[in-house]
Amino acid sequence: MIQQRHRTTAGIYLFSDLAATLAAFFGAWLLRFELAVIPVTKNVPEFTPYLRLVPIVLVLWPVAFYFHGLYQNRRGRSRVDEVLTIAAAVLVSTICLSVVIAWYRPPAWPGSTQYFTFSRAFIGLFALADLILVATSRMAIRLALRKIRLSGHNLQRILVVGAGALGREITTKIVAHRELGFEVVGFLDDDPGKLGTLVAGVPVIGTLHQAEEVLDTEQIDQVFLALPLDAHKKMLQMLDIMARECVEIRLVPDILQYATLKAVMEDVDGTPVINLSQVPLQGWSSMIKRMIDIGIAIPVMIALIPVMPIIALLIWLEDQGPIFYRQERMGLDGKPFMILKFRTMRVDAEATSGPVWAIKDDPRRTRIGRFLREWSLDELPQIWNVMMGDMSIVGPRPERPTFVREFKHKIPRYMLRHRVKSGITGWAQVHGWRGNTSIKKRIQYDLYYIQNWSLGLDFKILWMTVRHALRHNAY
Repeated sequence: MIQQRHRTTAGIYLFSDLAATLAAFFGAWLLRFELAVIPVTKNVPEFTPYLRLVPIVLVLWPVAFYFHGLYQNRRGRSRVDEVLTIAAAVLVSTICLSVVIAWYRPPAWPGSTQYFTFSRAFIGLFALADLILVATSRMAIRLALRKIRLSGHNLQRILVVGAGALGREITTKIVAHRELGFEVVGFLDDDPGKLGTLVAGVPVIGTLHQAEEVLDTEQIDQVFLALPLDAHKKMLQMLDIMARECVEIRLVPDILQYATLKAVMEDVDGTPVINLSQVPLQGWSSMIKRMIDIGIAIPVMIALIPVMPIIALLIWLEDQGPIFYRQERMGLDGKPFMILKFRTMRVDAEATSGPVWAIKDDPRRTRIGRFLREWSLDELPQIWNVMMGDMSIVGPRPERPTFVREFKHKIPRYMLRHRVKSGITGWAQVHGWRGNTSIKKRIQYDLYYIQNWSLGLDFKILWMTVRHALRHNAY
């Protein structure tokens, strides 16, 4: 039932997205060529070639929206995050459409040897109108669905068996999704001390022996079995009781404590298998992220052409030492690579101390190095690491193997950050957790990024980096 409701909601969003996109397409034509908000310097073109783009748009847009997670349920996604994700999806879709247009060049008129040229202003207006209309329609749908379900229409009454840690966790998550139309009626638990009390804001209304009575009197639609592994016999008894009633049964496996990232049910030739460490950044998502990395890295490298030689000259003039500093770091799947940075410390700064953290007012820094580190300009050569595929623009910061060997034994789940490519900037860094700060906090933010990755989140991190993160704890 939960998946059915998610699919129904996703279908509503898909229909509204397509309708908004079509409205944006025709609205862009109206604005460009009928109202001429941007002056038309040539004759108004035929509408037929533009009309042939509609089927392409109706395929590209849903695909891009799907891979940006806009048809998946995301708990707690704010309106700002959703708009940013829509913006990223529209941007990718528009780029793909521009590529299609570059190759699709119909004759200007029947029998003509000249090719028809699509208006770039039209494409820009279409993208802008699409962002506004899709975002507006989604906000309206979100508000309408929430009002309908919070008003008590079509509610599903849920009974949770087991008021322990597992029952509390699943109840908290169900209650957080009231807009889906679920109402947790209460718990069943054999602990006499819990009877009549509130657990996660929901009452314990009986024991397991009272299951049949509660199912009848409370008109239960769904039962969530959230018993611990050591209550195997009780679980079998409850399954036997529930099988005689007209209710849907959901089993909450007591394996969440072992899950490292996301638990996902898979199928191996008919045998169900639970993947405890599913990473969203795989397959198409990984390919799209790589395309975005290259699309950002190339213009950045071009823009840095006049800047890099000046920085290099200043570094050399101070002590005539090497310009660049190469250091081994650990990246995707624990594979080492050589990170490239502008040198900010004296030559052989770690010759006597060995690998150590940089500290505030580090005496090993050069004068130009102090400036470069304060403004994170020493990281600029890592654009080359991105081009080579060792790093991404956004991701967990790579660490030195010496520190990795130390941290992986001290900090639980530390190595999970190596399930994705390292980045120049990341979710932890834009929140101030960089340099000589709490490793545990940094891991929490890195794991959040891995679990909730989307292109929208990447663009949000880039924006936060540009806005205020350049000088956070950089020594």
